[in-house]
This record gives sequence, C-alpha cells and structure tokens, in this order.
Amino acid sequence: MDTWQRLGKLISNNMVFIVPACLALGILVPQVFVPMKPAVSAMFAFISFQGALGNNLKNIRHTFAHPLPMFASITISQLLIPVLAFLFGSLFFGGSKDILTGIVLEYSVPIAVTSTMWVGIYEGNMAQCMGTLLISSLISPFTIPATLSVLMGAVVHVDALSMVMDMLFMVAIPAVLGTLLNDRTHGRAKTQVSPVLAPAARILTILVITINSTSLSGFMRNLTPELFGVIGFIAVFASSGYLWGYLAAMLMRLGRDDAVTVTFCTALRNIAAGAIIAQAYFAPAAVFPVMTGTLFNQFLAAIFGRLLFQRQEGADA
Repeated sequence: MDTWQRLGKLISNNMVFIVPACLALGILVPQVFVPMKPAVSAMFAFISFQGALGNNLKNIRHTFAHPLPMFASITISQLLIPVLAFLFGSLFFGGSKDILTGIVLEYSVPIAVTSTMWVGIYEGNMAQCMGTLLISSLISPFTIPATLSVLMGAVVHVDALSMVMDMLFMVAIPAVLGTLLNDRTHGRAKTQVSPVLAPAARILTILVITINSTSLSGFMRNLTPELFGVIGFIAVFASSGYLWGYLAAMLMRLGRDDAVTVTFCTALRNIAAGAIIAQAYFAPAAVFPVMTGTLFNQFLAAIFGRLLFQRQEGADA
C-alpha cells in the first residue's frame, strides 16, 4: 500500500514533466489511445468521486453561503476573458474571421471538467470547484451564443440537454456520492478511502490528458505559418487566465485552498464543448484555435500549479 500511495504522490509532484510526455504520445501515436475515448466520461466520474471524498455537507453549505469566489471565477472566465480574446485576437488575426471566431469560441466555453483534477492535486476547495463548474456549465447554453453574437455576429445553438447530462454524469452525481460518503462516515472516507483511490485517480488523469490530445494529431502534422501564429497566441493568452485568476484571488484575500480553485477555474476551458460547436457551425479554420487549447490546457495547469501553489507535504488527496 505504501508503494501504491508513493506512486500517486510521484505523479502529482511531477505533472509538469508528465503532461508534455502525455501530449506527445497522444499526438504521435493517436491510434493507441483513440479506442479509449468512450471511457473518458467514466474516468472523469471516478476522478470527481475521489476528489469529493474530501468534502462534506458543511463545506458545501459554506461555499454557497459565500459565493463571491465562484462568481469571480465565472465573471472573469466568461465575460472579461472572451472580450480580451476578441480585442487581442483582432490585432493579430483580424483578416481571418474564421480563426478569430475560433479564438473567441475557445474562451467562451464553460470551465473545464479537468479543473477538478488540478484542484484535487493542489488541495484546493473542491466544494467551490464543483459549484463553479456546475454553474458555468448550466449557464453556458445562454452565454456562448450571446458572446458569439455580440462579438462576432454569429448565431449558434447549443445542445443544453446534452451538456447538462454530461455534467451530471461526470461531475455532479459522483461528487454528491463522494461528499455523502465522507459526511456519513464522519470524515473516515477522506482519511481512509481517498488515499487508497488517489493514485488510481492520478493515473486516470494522465490517461485523460493523453486521450484528449489525440484530437490534435491531424492538425499538428499539417501546420502553416498562420497556424504557428495561432499556437503562439493561444499559448500566451491561455497563460493570462492563470494570472487573472490568481490576481482576483489575491485581491479578495482568499485563503490558499480558495485561491487554488479560483485560479484553475478561471483558466481551464471545456475544449470538447468548444470543438463540437466549432465543427457544427463554423469553417474548419475555426476549429484549430479551439483544439490548440488541448495543447496548452493541461501543460499550463501543471506549470502554473507548480509556480503558484506549493503542494502540502504528504498530501495526495
């Protein structure tokens, strides 16, 4: 058991090195990992369940009684950042409406489910993370079309029911089950069950990152100078999300756990949702900026997590 738990800690402490390897594997040998895509939702559900084992009903009540951090994350990620993406994107790609549309769409989608993985790794406030994620997902069928309409004049329709069902299966239901288990066992699930499951959750985390990166394989094999420019833009702009989130947390004088959550929830995006919308409603050129987020989403999370938040010694839940 000690060896098993040391493996989980090894993965958590070295994500900054593991993530690039995962991305490279997914891009170079996609045929190995694509067959695993149907299992991604179940993997997320397990990760959400394990992360929620540190929760209890008291934490959830406190989170919704003090909603400012949640609203700050949502306001920055779904209002401020899309507007900035449009303004700066127009400076560099104003001549290509399709690419600019993809950039705006990339930063209009809801908060990523993977935020739960990183909040778990860096011991953030999981109750706050789950609440922020669910609210962001529930309002996205309204915010995405509104943002694209105001900034780009584009009209799209979002499959609200499908998105809500995904959130229920991957986040809400397993989170409720994990929270209730910990609450009913008076914290024993956190101290006894979570450490046993944590290494498996970390292994699934790197599998999810690898599987998701397979969608970039075709793009990365057919790059043009303009697409190289898009990659550079997304890399810089995606990094700014962490800085905005961290700055907001500092201005609100949040404790470490809340600051972790606000930072990751502000920066990480549900690229899968953006890709589906881009493929359904826009030209292929609009898909690339969205999918480029896959290249940086998890890598930047590993980088900024390590730079901004020191993991607590001995923690792996």
